[in-house]
Formats: sequence, C-alpha cells, structure tokens
Amino acid sequence: MLAGVCEGLARYFDVNPALYRVGFVVLTLLGGAGILIYLAAVLVIPEEGKQDSIASSALRSRQDQPWALVGLGLVAVAGAVLLSRASLWPQGDAAWVLALIAGGVILFTQRHGDTAATTDTAAGGEAVESTRGTHIMRNISIVLAAVVVAVLVAAASIATVFHVAVSDGVGERTYQAAGVATVQPEYRLGVGTLRIDLRGAQFPIGETPVDARVGIGELKVIVPADVALRVKATSQAGEVNVLGRADDGRNAEVRLADDGRRILVLDARVGLGSVDVVREPLTP
Repeated sequence: MLAGVCEGLARYFDVNPALYRVGFVVLTLLGGAGILIYLAAVLVIPEEGKQDSIASSALRSRQDQPWALVGLGLVAVAGAVLLSRASLWPQGDAAWVLALIAGGVILFTQRHGDTAATTDTAAGGEAVESTRGTHIMRNISIVLAAVVVAVLVAAASIATVFHVAVSDGVGERTYQAAGVATVQPEYRLGVGTLRIDLRGAQFPIGETPVDARVGIGELKVIVPADVALRVKATSQAGEVNVLGRADDGRNAEVRLADDGRRILVLDARVGLGSVDVVREPLTP
C-alpha cells in the first residue's frame, strides 16, 4: 500500500499480505521498530522486474564517490535513533542531532557537486574553464564539509561522553533560595555556570535532598552554616572541592557526611568542569 513491501513478501511466501501489514503496525506501536524494518525493506528488496534494490544500485553507482553513502548512513542511523527515542528533544542525546546535521551536510555537498559536474559535461568543450572552476569549488566544498563533519562529530562525542542535555539550557544561571518552599529538589544546566545560593533557605527537621547537575561548566553551591551536610560531589573530568576537601582528574569525587537535626543531602555532579561546595561563614 505504501511501497509494495507487504505485497512483495506475501507473493514470495504465498501468504495473505494483511498478515505482514498487521505485523508492521504492531511493531510500530511497540516502540517504532515496524517503521525502521519497513524502511530497511524498501532499501534492500528490489522492485518487481529489476535485479538491483535501491541500496545495491546506490552502492554500485557510488563506488568511486563513497561520501554520499557515508552521509546517507549518518542520516539513517541518527534518524533511527531519534525515532526510537520518540521525544521532542533527545535529552542528553544531542550527538544524534549533530550526526543528522553532519549527514545532511555531506549529502548536500555531494549532490551539489554531482549536479555541477553533469552541467559542465553537457556543455562540451566550451566549458573547460567552467569545469575547472567547478572542480575547485567542489574540492573546497568537500574540505569545508569534512571540517564541519569533524567539528560536529567531536561535539557529538563530547556531548555523549559527558551526558550533556542541551535542553537543560546554556549560559549562566543563579538560584537564590529564601524561605522553606524555595529549595528545589533538582537544578539542571547543560553548558555554562550554575550557582545555587541556599544561605537564605530554611530547612525543616529531617533530610532535604537536592540534586544539582551541569553537563559542561561550573557548579557552585553555597550552603548555610546551621545545617548538617551529606554530600556526594563528582566530576567525570575536572576538579571537586567540598568545604576544603578536594580531588581532581578523571572521575574526581568527594564525599562528606554530617549528623544533625536538619540535613541537606546534596548530590552535585558535573560532566566536564568543576564542583565547588562552600559554607556560609558563621556570624558572631
């Protein structure tokens, strides 16, 4: 009904095509796998009366120009992963968005180069200078595309390794608590500096959990003097300082456990950067 996949499978195996259609619908509802399998079948199953499928034909015609296939592969893989996430933003998976953009850049430059080369060839001997200019521009575009892809892949790798969620925001943020109800259980920032000032907060008797995270950047938490602390501060790569206790390097971590009637349970994490937990000085 769409690309003839179910009908072709039904003919080959001599069964009713409705069986395959129901199967694809069920797999789609159970996480989207039906869509991916259907698209893969469209690529690898040849049309009626043809020897080659779309995929085999593309591989054969692109033996000397593999970049277009690389771009198509990036787009396909990134699109499949994003589709499987089924969310408006791939929280923490910005790498796949960047891979999708990189694949699109490669496809665009390769398509532009192929079109220009075809036009120059059709023009004959009178277009020699134009062909040379086109080849130069094409080489420049390929180099620029390679640079863009390298930058995007590097950014994607960093975002993946350090669990950067761009949806959490970028820049500098400051939160200043005052009173009982102003202490948030979670504070998030994707890239930048996050400063949490809890000196004006009033903590109830018992434990008050606070979870603070920064993907790449700095995290600073100022705690009041009249509250006990149970702190776990970590950095995948960087430095950690909790009330004078420090650690740095890869997987830096500092723990602190106090007892008291009012306890702030702080989980402070940074992917790449620094964590600094300081206490408000006692007033005379």
